[in-house]
Amino acid sequence: MDRPVPNSVLRLKNVVKTYGDFTAVDGVSLDIPKGSIYGFLGPNGAGKTTTIRMILEIIKPSSGEISILGHPSALDVRNRIGYLPEEKGLYKKMKVWALIQYFAMLKGMNKQDAKTQAWTLLERYGLKDFAESKVESLSKGMGQKVQVLSAVAHDPELVILDEPFSGLDPVNQLVLEELIQDMSANGQTVIFSTHVMQHAERLCDHILLIAKGKKIFDGTIDSARATIPRRVFVETSDNVEPLKTLAGIQEVIEDETQANHWQLRIDEQVNPQDILRTCFEKGISLSRFEFTEPSLHDVFVHLVGDDAREHEFR
Repeated sequence: MDRPVPNSVLRLKNVVKTYGDFTAVDGVSLDIPKGSIYGFLGPNGAGKTTTIRMILEIIKPSSGEISILGHPSALDVRNRIGYLPEEKGLYKKMKVWALIQYFAMLKGMNKQDAKTQAWTLLERYGLKDFAESKVESLSKGMGQKVQVLSAVAHDPELVILDEPFSGLDPVNQLVLEELIQDMSANGQTVIFSTHVMQHAERLCDHILLIAKGKKIFDGTIDSARATIPRRVFVETSDNVEPLKTLAGIQEVIEDETQANHWQLRIDEQVNPQDILRTCFEKGISLSRFEFTEPSLHDVFVHLVGDDAREHEFR
């Protein structure tokens, strides 16, 4: 395992989970710093939920070590943790505010503080008008927002959300992103799993990229993108040979599917505007010039290689 992170709230060391001959999680090590937004990323079936369940001691690891909030068991610090499971479910006959109050009380809040917190959260995140409604009357998206608020109403130090964006429309996805950012600003540590890379790109300080139960990357968004070259795309019918000699150009690759389309892979320090300037100076007429930073999906495909085709994200 890498050198321990100061103020770490969660550490995994060579954690393995097997079911017979099947290995669901294969030697995962993590060290998550306090106050971070940390994404568990990977396709469905990659091992994200199994890892989360081992962290929370819902299931036991086959081998390896887990430390959470300085304790060997999540059960010792359960009231300091907020958890949204992948399988969503609520008490349908309860009123919305009472449901949130109930879950906050289960985590140690007194009745009045829990009620005040419930109403505060409902107003803050656009659900005040539904506070007196029964849960069964809510739409699926509204119900999921209520369950998220129920999971965090007791103001936990560590929040773990398993696929929290699944089933939410774009507007409610943004509301949930706001909630996650608010918790981080409040000093809370948030871990969420997802197979949708865009959420992680907007929110995360650090990510775990996992496939077939194995950790394939663990670090910051910027360091993830740095694992593959930056790219410039050009379209021209002119000779591109002058571009191949520029400092910092790793490769100039012709697109075999489109005539006159080229991809330039460039070093981190290269300014794309210098490439554009060279085109003008060398008389290379351009129909297209586009610079793109690698996406997290690009990183996944690059790191997983040919197996990536078996793990496409929805």
